[in-house]
Amino acid sequence: MRGKSKPTANPDLILREEFDDWAILFDPDTGDGYGLNPVGVFVWKRLDGRHSEKDILEELIRAFDDVPEDAEAHLSEFVKDLAGRGYVGYEVE
Repeated sequence: MRGKSKPTANPDLILREEFDDWAILFDPDTGDGYGLNPVGVFVWKRLDGRHSEKDILEELIRAFDDVPEDAEAHLSEFVKDLAGRGYVGYEVE
C-alpha cells in the first residue's frame, strides 16, 4: 500500500449504480465506461481523500463475508488500475 497516501476519486466521473449493486463509472469527457462489481462500488465510495487504502481494507473486512487473505493486494491493484486510467489521484498527508 502507499503508506499514508489517500486515494481520491476524479470528481468529473459519474457513478451510475444499477439495481443489482453493480455500477458503471462514466467519463463524460471521453465517453469511456468502466464496470464495477459491488466490492468495487464499496471501494469507489471511499475514495474521498479521507480514507487510506488501509482504512478501506479494514472497512471491507468488516462489511463483507469471506474476504480473501490477499485482499490487500487486490485492493492495491484495483486502485492502481483506476489511477492509471486517470480515475483516481492521491492526497498525501
